[in-house]
Amino acid sequence: MQPTLRDGDLLLVGWGADARPGGVAVVRLPADDAGRPRPISVKRLVRRERGGWWVERDSSVEGVDSWQVGAVPERDVLAVVLARLWPRPALALPDPRE
Repeated sequence: MQPTLRDGDLLLVGWGADARPGGVAVVRLPADDAGRPRPISVKRLVRRERGGWWVERDSSVEGVDSWQVGAVPERDVLAVVLARLWPRPALALPDPRE
């Protein structure tokens, strides 16, 4: 999620919180082509679709998102990021693509 978030950032998340387009969420992505589970990820919520949430990464060069795996089912949007607590506290996580 660089440049918005970096490895090691401490996040405050709301389990079961309302997911909204433009927000950042903790999601479970589908398994890879070999059937191996992917790690839990933090992604930008773009829009709600019939099959779930379309999620994207903030970095255009690294990561996996709905462009590779399709919409993430609603049940796999595990939590909504409410704030970054450390190292640079922030309540709002702006979308750098805008």
